[in-house]
Amino acid sequence: MPTNTLLAVSPLDGRYGSKTEALQPIFSEFGLIKYRVRVEISWLQYLYQQGLIDHPKVNFAPLDQLATNFSVADAEAIKAIEATTNHDVKAVEYFLQRYGAAYPDLAALKSFWHFACTSEDINNLAYALMVQAGLREVFFPVFTELNEYLRSKAHAYQDAAMLARTHGQPATQTTMGKELAVFVARLERQIASLKAIKILGKCNGAVGNFNAHSIAYPDVDWPSLVEGFVTHLGLSYNPYVTQIEPHDFLAEIFHGFCRVNTILLDLARDCWSYIALGYFTQKLKAHEVGSSTMPHKVNPIDFENAEGNLGLANALFEHLAQKLPVSRLQRDLSDSTVLRNLGAAFAYTLIALDALLRGLKKLELAPAKLTEDLEAHWEVLGEAVQTMMRRYDIPDAYEQLKQLTRGQGLSQVAYQEFVSGLQIPEVAKARLLALRPTTYVGLAAKLAASV
Repeated sequence: MPTNTLLAVSPLDGRYGSKTEALQPIFSEFGLIKYRVRVEISWLQYLYQQGLIDHPKVNFAPLDQLATNFSVADAEAIKAIEATTNHDVKAVEYFLQRYGAAYPDLAALKSFWHFACTSEDINNLAYALMVQAGLREVFFPVFTELNEYLRSKAHAYQDAAMLARTHGQPATQTTMGKELAVFVARLERQIASLKAIKILGKCNGAVGNFNAHSIAYPDVDWPSLVEGFVTHLGLSYNPYVTQIEPHDFLAEIFHGFCRVNTILLDLARDCWSYIALGYFTQKLKAHEVGSSTMPHKVNPIDFENAEGNLGLANALFEHLAQKLPVSRLQRDLSDSTVLRNLGAAFAYTLIALDALLRGLKKLELAPAKLTEDLEAHWEVLGEAVQTMMRRYDIPDAYEQLKQLTRGQGLSQVAYQEFVSGLQIPEVAKARLLALRPTTYVGLAAKLAASV
């Protein structure tokens, strides 16, 4: 690896290396090796606890310490063995045998390392633990932080009336708080869906039939024993597999991230648009430059950065979700090299989340601009007028307002003159005359407050 980030091939480890530090112990090569070691140690201990290893009391403390304090130096030692074996999982087994040789009671268990396992028994569990750790330790907390910040702004801006834009054109009024509340609710639903996905694992041999297990210990209820092991690791057991766990749960997670990321991309674009409309200004940061030639520029770069990285993340997640559940017959290796890139998809997502949250925290609402825009568009009250006319059965209500307002502005005076001439009850007329573009927001404030 380059010691200088300027030499990194990928911006994930170069330009954005500081943004992905939280993922490095989890999704790196070191992380994969670390989780493989933990699975191998847990399997040996589990076999012993289940009485399948007939040996006097064993002190597993050195192995517990290794699993807890696994270091880069330990991973490098395993990589050195791999240089000879040309097999990554076998290198882990040999490393553990050598490590245990320093402790007499562990040395006596040498033949039980990797017992009855195929490499995929170790790999699938390691990747499952890796993804589980990434979700619990990094993404769910960041998702929560971002959504709670959005919720706070939805509440703060619940009464901030603004002109809506449908098809980019002035439309019926809303409030900024209610529009942010929509994103809060969408994200909550998808994050809950992600949390509900069961992270699966298997440990049943070369083609999923317990062949090696049952020949060595024919009287053992291996499906129950292995289910206990997988759940002991904190995962859910998948009993029906080939040599590999089919990766369907990973596809579910990746598609779940695609949905979350799509919502976040939508949010980034909307915030960009609100800045362009002047509804939000951005807090200035001393010494920052917005343009190499235009000194006045304060560009919405955080939202643009988020949009770009969310697109990269989803492109990878989509490929991972489509590729990984497909394997020729009982096994092919095409999933192996693809799986090694799952950290990149998560990393692009994390970079985007960082940019999006940073951008959101720079935003300051511009109430005067909201009001100015509303007061310039009295024609959007046409919906209110024609609806009231419909209630009182005035013919061609929609058509009358269409003729009055479509494709043209409407002044306050013209609005009030039209309403004053309506043949509707005085109470209804008074309600319409009391309306302003700043007050015709329906239940937007209540919706924002309740999110």
